[in-house]
Amino acid sequence: MRAIAVTFFLFCFVFPAALAQLKYGFYSRSCPHAESIVTNVVAKHFRRDRSIAADLVRMHFHDCFVKGCDASLLIDPKPGRPSEKNAGPNASVDGYEIIDEAKKQLEAHCPHTVSCADVVTLATRDAVTLAGGLRYAVPTGRRDSLRSNPADVNLPGPTIPVTDAIQAFGAVGLNLFDMVTLVIGGHTIGVIHCSLIQDRIADPAMERTLNAKLRNQCRAPNDPTVFLDQRTSFKVDNGLCLEVLRQRGVLRIDQSLGLDGRTRGIIMSYAKDNALFNRKFAQALVKMGTRRFLSGRAGEIRKNCRVFNNGH
Repeated sequence: MRAIAVTFFLFCFVFPAALAQLKYGFYSRSCPHAESIVTNVVAKHFRRDRSIAADLVRMHFHDCFVKGCDASLLIDPKPGRPSEKNAGPNASVDGYEIIDEAKKQLEAHCPHTVSCADVVTLATRDAVTLAGGLRYAVPTGRRDSLRSNPADVNLPGPTIPVTDAIQAFGAVGLNLFDMVTLVIGGHTIGVIHCSLIQDRIADPAMERTLNAKLRNQCRAPNDPTVFLDQRTSFKVDNGLCLEVLRQRGVLRIDQSLGLDGRTRGIIMSYAKDNALFNRKFAQALVKMGTRRFLSGRAGEIRKNCRVFNNGH
C-alpha cells in the first residue's frame, strides 16, 4: 500500500528525572546513522503493510508496561525457560521481524552499540509518524534486560474497569491523562479478535449499526478480527474519540473511557482537536518510554534481540 504523506514535525519533551541517563541523539557519535537505519526499515515494511504501525505500538506498550522499556518482550522462549512471549496477553504481539531486520543492519554498521530497547522505541516513533501522527524526538541510551519471565507480565486487559486501569497505570508511574491517552491512542489503529469483544456485542447500549456489523463479521469461523477504530482504521488520529462519544467503542475499556466522569472530558477535548490528541499521544509515548529503563552498565546490549548474549 502507498505510504501516507506526513508532515514531519520535530519537538522535544523534557522530563528531568526520567531523562537523567537518557539523551536525545545518544548515538550521534557512536552510530550516527542509527535512527535513519531504523526509520528506513520501518518505512519499507509500512509501504507493504500499513498494519505494522499497530504491531509496533502494541509491542512498545507491552514491553514498557512490564518493568520498563528493556526489550524483555523480545526474548524467545526455550525448553525449560519460558519468556514474556509465553504470557497470554503477548500472544497477539507481532512485528518482531521488523526489529530483527533493523538490529541486523545496526550490527553491521556499528556492532554492539544500539540496544534492542532503543530499536523498539525508535521503530514505534517512526510507525506512529507514518500512520499520520506527529514525528517526535526520542531520547535514547537504554540497555537490554537480562530477564524475561512470563510471571512479570501484568498488562491491563480489554475489559478492565476504569478504576482498575487508573490504578494499574498509576503503579507504573503514569497518571490519569497518560492512561486515557495511551489506551485510546494505542487503539486508534489495529484489530481485535471477536472472542475478546463479546461483552460489547451483547451490550444494548452499543450503537445499532455498528452492533449489527460486528455481529455479522464475528459469525465467520476461526475467531476473526475487527478494527478497533471503525472510522479511520489505519490512521493515528482522534477518530476513536469521536467513535466512543457515539457509543461506537469496540472495546469495553475504550467505551468506558468515553462514559466515565473522570475521563469523558479528556476524550471530548481530543475529539474536538486532532492536533491536541496527536501532541498528547506523542508526549505520553515519550513519558512511558522514560519512566523505567536500564542504562549505564546495567543489563547489556544484545547482538540478537531474541537471545541474551550469554545464549541462555
